[in-house]
Amino acid sequence: MTVASYILGVVAALLVLVIVIEMLRRGKLRERHALWWLIAGVLALIAGVFPKTLEWAAHLVGVQLPTNLVFFVSIAILFLVCLQHSAELTTMETKTRALAEQSAMQELRIRELERQAGLGDRLAADESDAS
Repeated sequence: MTVASYILGVVAALLVLVIVIEMLRRGKLRERHALWWLIAGVLALIAGVFPKTLEWAAHLVGVQLPTNLVFFVSIAILFLVCLQHSAELTTMETKTRALAEQSAMQELRIRELERQAGLGDRLAADESDAS
């Protein structure tokens, strides 16, 4: 591994961590969404600072090239992020549907009350005219 690629790996990992932490700090990213990105950043930083760790991990799981392990772990993390977002999207769709139904029921109740109030006003006006 060349010095340039070593430095690039460390800088890229630090950049990911700084961006995620800054987005958390500004409220642009929630903690539950940042978890996988923080894990990815920390793993990348460990692999960048200690490149032998990546070779050891690749050997441990039986992968011939450490870069293949990096790609596999990256794809796995992205898969987990997509899975998390899909689950949250399903939850939000269910809540949105329930809110839409509640809103429709409230609108129906309001119209019924307005109709009853309008009818009551007409009856009162008719009684005062008859007197």
